Amino acid sequence: MQPLSGIRVIDLTQIYQGPYCSFLMAMAGAEVIKVEPLSGERTRRHESSDVPPMNFAMLNSNKQSVTLNLKKTKGTKILKKLVKDADVLIENFAPGVMDRLGVGYQELKKINSKLIYASGTGYGLTGPDRDFLAMDHTVQADGGLMSITGEFNGPPARAGGTPVDFLGGTHLHAGILQALIARGQTGKGTLVESAMIESLYFVLTSQINNVFRTGKQSPRRGDKSGSQTSPYGRYICKDKKYLVLTAVAEKHWDRILTVIGREDLRGNPNFETRLKRYERDEEVNQIIEKWTCLHPRNEAIAILREQNIPSAPIRDVSEVMEDPHMHSRGMLKHFQHPRLGDIVLPRSPIKLSEYDMAEVQFYPDLGEHNQSVLSDLLGLSVTDIESLEKEGVIKSFD
Repeated sequence: MQPLSGIRVIDLTQIYQGPYCSFLMAMAGAEVIKVEPLSGERTRRHESSDVPPMNFAMLNSNKQSVTLNLKKTKGTKILKKLVKDADVLIENFAPGVMDRLGVGYQELKKINSKLIYASGTGYGLTGPDRDFLAMDHTVQADGGLMSITGEFNGPPARAGGTPVDFLGGTHLHAGILQALIARGQTGKGTLVESAMIESLYFVLTSQINNVFRTGKQSPRRGDKSGSQTSPYGRYICKDKKYLVLTAVAEKHWDRILTVIGREDLRGNPNFETRLKRYERDEEVNQIIEKWTCLHPRNEAIAILREQNIPSAPIRDVSEVMEDPHMHSRGMLKHFQHPRLGDIVLPRSPIKLSEYDMAEVQFYPDLGEHNQSVLSDLLGLSVTDIESLEKEGVIKSFD
């Protein structure tokens, strides 16, 4: 049995925040019906190719696709019919868009009082900033993340990847699960909100503590410790690749000295405590890097981990995609896709010991499930469906 078997989700989301939320639900066994505009969801058509890019493929496994023009009255009527027997609707349009289309929460709950309506936004559905355009980059800036990212005495920098989008999607997913549990007790649906800027706030926990203690924000430190820990950094190796290591406890420093052959520093008052080493951080880093420069990265990591020293290689994306550990756990798996070729796709990072999680099924083609959803679920005839296509309400593809 899969944990969300029997749950039907109407998914109107796009880009990363919403699709990741619905991906997690699909991989837990929910039936996810992805409702796309006639031209397809934005990420599907992001590249000038008939084949969707890998980011779309990753986030849309195990979903069905129907096309629907919500700017037409018949389009919104079909959406309302889908909602009637749905458990969850997820959208991440700008605030007010769904209301203007006549399919906002207040309207849809009249049709289905048990509906869990989930809205992912940048700033929330209320408040003075609700209408600001929100992208991962802009929320990183507005939410304080860029102010703590970057080199010492350098300008603020954007954190790599799109962490805010995925934080927002993760919290939206958690909110939906809470609402499903509550509905099981009360029988009532609800509106679930997750704002990216609010999801980001807890990432600042250590920096907020510094402001509370000192009254000011700590300077940006690049890859240096913000907690006066040394060693704590990035070190180049013989093969010009990098690793990181740290000594969060004195036993780690003692092991490092043994590994790098500097037992002569053991007991030296200049290096005997974390704070003393922090005062001589550059000297400490030079001592360690003198050793790492003698070894290729993977060899150095093997030695450090053998001695249980907190360390890791700085791997590039292609290395992470082929990570033996995640492949062995079934998180990542190679597939032969008929159009994309050899690809690596992820499963959900959530595992439940007593329940099965879904096996990966390739992303759907645009409108692939128009016929089955409109006919089997809504009872529309072939003639009805043909009429909808002629009127530009749906679009089917061969």
